[in-house]
Amino acid sequence: MRRGLPPPCARCAIADASADAGLSPPERLAIAYAPRRLRPVWTGLLAFDHRLADAARAGRDPIMIQFRLAWWRDRLGEPAAQWPRGEPLLALLTAWDGERAALTALVDGYEAKVVGEDGGHALDQARAAAIVALARLAGVTAGPELTTAAAAWAEGRTIARLHLPRALRPLVLLDHFANATDETGWRVLAVAIRKGWFGR
Repeated sequence: MRRGLPPPCARCAIADASADAGLSPPERLAIAYAPRRLRPVWTGLLAFDHRLADAARAGRDPIMIQFRLAWWRDRLGEPAAQWPRGEPLLALLTAWDGERAALTALVDGYEAKVVGEDGGHALDQARAAAIVALARLAGVTAGPELTTAAAAWAEGRTIARLHLPRALRPLVLLDHFANATDETGWRVLAVAIRKGWFGR
């Protein structure tokens, strides 16, 4: 069993929770091209990012933002076995138990962007680092190509043409959907399917 991933029975429960993760159709399609055992890991990361973005969205009271983010920081400071039951997102994030520090960095990044007003630099770095952490959970060596692609995706830049292993294939599709604004809907989908199968 690869380091950090929960046992098969736990992954079944995580997969059930993913149905209510609130991801967009493009995100769900991207995740579908990951190996089955890694779909909960991808789902957890994207759903967590959405939750933090909502908690720290502009217009909220800074004190309330810090309060919400502190709750997540506290949970991630504990082993997953100690997390309270009943929160579907926490159930998904048990797949990240071995890389909780990467998720904590996302919390810190959102706080720095909204409360500390660093312009989002720390958040971009945390998102890129989370992809590298996901690669570790998948047992994939994070070489220069992956770190460059992760940084480009985190910063909203187009990923250079490259071929990532299937475990990281969702990153290629997420980049495709984010940067396909000049193409028609059917072509966007057709190219996404091609990239899902072949990675490029």
